Amino acid sequence: MSQSGRDRAVNVTDGALLKPLVILSLPIVLTNLLQVGYNLADTFWVGRLGQPAVSALSFSWAIVFLVISLSLGFSIAGTVLVAQNKGAGNTDRVGHVAGQTISLVVAVSILFSVLGYLLAPTLLGLVGAVPGTTEYAMAVDYTRTMFLGIPFVFSFFVFQSLLQGWGDTRTPLYLMALGVGLNVIADPFFILGFQDNVLFAWVGLESLEATLFGLTGFTGFGVQGAAIATILTRGIGAVIGIWLLLSGRVGIELVRTDFLPERETIGKLFRIGVPASLEVSTKALSVTILTALVAITSVEAVAAYGIGTRVTSMVVLPALGLARGVETVVGQNLGANQRDRAIDGVRAALGLVVVAFAVLSVVVYVFAGAVIDIFVTGTGSATVIAVGAEYLRVVGATYVFLGVFYVIQGGFRGSGRTRLALLFAFLGYIVLRSLIAYVLAVPLGWGASGIWYGEAASNVLMAAAVGAYFLRGTWTGRVVDDSGADASATATASTSPSETASETD
Repeated sequence: MSQSGRDRAVNVTDGALLKPLVILSLPIVLTNLLQVGYNLADTFWVGRLGQPAVSALSFSWAIVFLVISLSLGFSIAGTVLVAQNKGAGNTDRVGHVAGQTISLVVAVSILFSVLGYLLAPTLLGLVGAVPGTTEYAMAVDYTRTMFLGIPFVFSFFVFQSLLQGWGDTRTPLYLMALGVGLNVIADPFFILGFQDNVLFAWVGLESLEATLFGLTGFTGFGVQGAAIATILTRGIGAVIGIWLLLSGRVGIELVRTDFLPERETIGKLFRIGVPASLEVSTKALSVTILTALVAITSVEAVAAYGIGTRVTSMVVLPALGLARGVETVVGQNLGANQRDRAIDGVRAALGLVVVAFAVLSVVVYVFAGAVIDIFVTGTGSATVIAVGAEYLRVVGATYVFLGVFYVIQGGFRGSGRTRLALLFAFLGYIVLRSLIAYVLAVPLGWGASGIWYGEAASNVLMAAAVGAYFLRGTWTGRVVDDSGADASATATASTSPSETASETD
């Protein structure tokens, strides 16, 4: 496989580890922040349509984000297989894996698109939207439109993941930045049309607004317009990304036969991808369970918990980005039979996350009340601020442990042990977190405070559990073979027993 001049892959199998790990992870963190920017732009412009429109968006996101999370598992599988094959020197297999991943994700996305479109009214009813209301009608339009564009959204994610496995996280960042920029411009047009479009006012084009509205009378598509804008801008990024892959300009080269389904590779993508999808879903399910528990205590506590979880999701973005970088470092080094270097990569990431999150915990503790106050208005705000500040101080004190959990889980995924990562996520998020929070809140009568301490305790226990298993070292097997007989013989001679551990370790 020839190396294009535009190949931005970071070398993680030789030399120092800390710098390439940061170079890999930082663009992922920025990409995640830009994803938040996508959501904020939609919320801002839809907010100009009134409360029912915002409520419709919230109902829709509960469904759309769940479906998107299911796709991420197959993308992670692509990351792992590309990384390990590149590390193993199987350059001919990298293109094959990339093509197989694209074919599988596109096929799955089309299936989800059709089912989602047909089932949207029923699914919205399940998450609380009331048929016959304005919110329900708008939510149906938005959700169905988003499902029609799901193949574009999935295609961008798979491009991002394949490049990540190759060691290039900057190119997806550039495309995400392009998409967000286009979305910011497209949102007001498709949502509001030319009428009351403050974007024109901001750039001093009020007269142009009046002229265009007078000529066209276009008033936008309302909430559905946010979906249209997202699909179009995501579509542009997806088309460019797939074109870059097909052209070989990013280092990975594909041929037409790479896209023809091959049973063994598709099976491996499923074995790695399905558990990864379920792992992602456990986080959302955990929030749903705890929200139901919090609802037993008070309405103010529900509002405080909602704000607190959003703040936490923002704070942990660096750890999530670092975990994805660890996937690549571990994958490529295990592929290259460099087991100790793979372990060192996880340890380097742990050092970074412990230092960074220790500082973040102090900042959040000191400014907890002020942070909650930013999001609170209206009746009962003083109570919400007090309860929300308590949540951030209690849970924020364990951010270091949450960061450790994310990073080590990234190491497990990088080795292909997604079932192992799912096991720890299920035990931590669903069993421990729910059980401890319930016992403290209800039988012991601690109320909302018990739920906060339950979440904090689960963070500590989750980190301890994955840390203990990490130290065993039996997770460092591979899911790819070396290329060629000579390489296989070398690998057999140099591989330790733990490196040949089964995928179920």
